Amino acid sequence: MQKNRLRDFDIEISHVKEHTPHKFEFQLNDSFFTLFEDSLIQKGSVTVDVEFEKTPLLIRMNFILNGVVELVCDRSLDTFEQPISSENVLLFKYSEEEGEITEEIIGIKRETIKINIAQYIYEFINLEVPIKKLHPRFQEEEVDNDTSETLLIYSTETENEEKSESPTEDLIDPRWLALKSLKDKSKLN
Repeated sequence: MQKNRLRDFDIEISHVKEHTPHKFEFQLNDSFFTLFEDSLIQKGSVTVDVEFEKTPLLIRMNFILNGVVELVCDRSLDTFEQPISSENVLLFKYSEEEGEITEEIIGIKRETIKINIAQYIYEFINLEVPIKKLHPRFQEEEVDNDTSETLLIYSTETENEEKSESPTEDLIDPRWLALKSLKDKSKLN
């Protein structure tokens, strides 16, 4: 059943004319996120516009995502809506081998009939999820903590400089002073 639902994200490329822009729109809802095992996102509503152009050497797809996903706050475990807004570009380059060439370039064979973009959309949405998921009521507090001033103390005195009158000598344990005097006497002998 899930394989059939993933077919909704197939884009036919074999019969598309070169240098002719095409647009596709996908409306994602909760059922999209259930297609992926162990997904951090279970609920959401995201509109994905895909601008697509084919050339003799490659296929360029521009993904524009806008919407919201439901996340669980790391601090309070309350759910909240996180806005999603991004624009990503993928290039599908014709090559002998299929697979990822770089993060933005995927190799496909010339005989490829269609490209399924569901996994790419899912990854683009996940890239928009912050590492630290905080409910909006905690986000202002977090910003205040990040911008708080830090006090730095600088000293011009080096470690090897000796003070003329050191207050720390008064704080030295007298037993250590006795051992130091024994050590000094042994050097004289």
